[in-house]
Amino acid sequence: MHASDNAPKPDEPLREATGASRRMDAAASGLQPIQSAPTWWERHSRSIRHGLRFAALLAAIALGIWWFALTPVPVSSYTVSSGSVTAEVLGTGTLEARMSATVGPKIAGLITRITADQGDRVVAGATLVYLEDTDLQQLAALAEAEIAADVAGLDRLKADEARAAAILAQARLTHERLVKAAASSASSLQEVDKAAEALAIAEAERARADAASVEGQRRLAAAERTLDYHRARLRDTTIKAPFDALVVRRDRDEGDVVTAGSSILQLVSLQEMWITAWVDETELSRLAGGQPARVVFRSQPHAEFPGVVARVGRETDRETREVVVDVRTEKLPETWAIGQRAEVYIRVAERESVTTIPAAFVLVRDGRTGVMIDNDGRARWREIVVGLRGRDTVEVVSGLSSGETVVTPIKTATGALREGRRVRPE
Repeated sequence: MHASDNAPKPDEPLREATGASRRMDAAASGLQPIQSAPTWWERHSRSIRHGLRFAALLAAIALGIWWFALTPVPVSSYTVSSGSVTAEVLGTGTLEARMSATVGPKIAGLITRITADQGDRVVAGATLVYLEDTDLQQLAALAEAEIAADVAGLDRLKADEARAAAILAQARLTHERLVKAAASSASSLQEVDKAAEALAIAEAERARADAASVEGQRRLAAAERTLDYHRARLRDTTIKAPFDALVVRRDRDEGDVVTAGSSILQLVSLQEMWITAWVDETELSRLAGGQPARVVFRSQPHAEFPGVVARVGRETDRETREVVVDVRTEKLPETWAIGQRAEVYIRVAERESVTTIPAAFVLVRDGRTGVMIDNDGRARWREIVVGLRGRDTVEVVSGLSSGETVVTPIKTATGALREGRRVRPE
């Protein structure tokens, strides 16, 4: 069979249409259709489709190889230069006052007046809260009356003591005179016995008067202490500011009944404010009091406020393995609140006039630290030794010289930056 036998004839479409018509007529008449020979397209369409798909796949692979291997990678570049590097330790914490106080009553009572509100500034000794004091004033008045009665009773007892002393003196004199008279037989023994009895009675009366006087003095002292106690409780019905402060919170209002120790106002001293920050314990050896710091409040993330380390804690949290560092702030935002979040950056080391590059250009491959440099338009790997690490820059101890250019792919780059890859600085 020759190749020309398989080629389609000009009248072949007509024969196909005629065959299809005959098959339809046969189906309509209920007869079996006559099977015709398959056409050239029917015999080869599957192979043609597979071939086209394979060709498209090869074209896509070739295009990908060209794009990823031959197209230059857009990169960011940096010319190595000398500069300064500052190493900082990061801590996250909250704004707190070094001295604060909870203002509350020492006794239970009804609040009749509060003179300060949230946001007010108060001076030391100013009366902030008044409690209902009617009952305590009456108790103090009763104690004063008791003292007055005891003083009057003590005066009477002193008079009785003086009378007993006079009677005792007279009884002694009479007894001594009769004893002398009895020695000269001028008086009888009966008279001497009566004088001795009178002397004993006088001495007992004197002792009784002395005891009553001591009792009166003690009763007066007890009444005075009772008065002092009621006056102290009366003073407790007014609550004063312990120091110059700012009221940051008010927990009660007039008419509330409070118990001893409950909170009415929260005060903070503005003399010293600091950030109580939590720092990882691995940085503890690099921290010390007096180190300068930057404070960034989350309410103003683009503003920095100067600070200094006031003290470093001596206890690590057992769960988080962090230590507390208090950073004193020298300036606060115009609007601030106790407890607001902030980050502190504590300067622990600084070096000047050293070779530096941005930290974003440093790579770690197979445990080695290095960078990609631009060598005549192609990326080349260069291993380096890094020294002090700062927030944005790092010190290069060896491996780079000033004037060389390091590169890194930009975020929109689709190709990987490999050894020898062409680069295009943006």
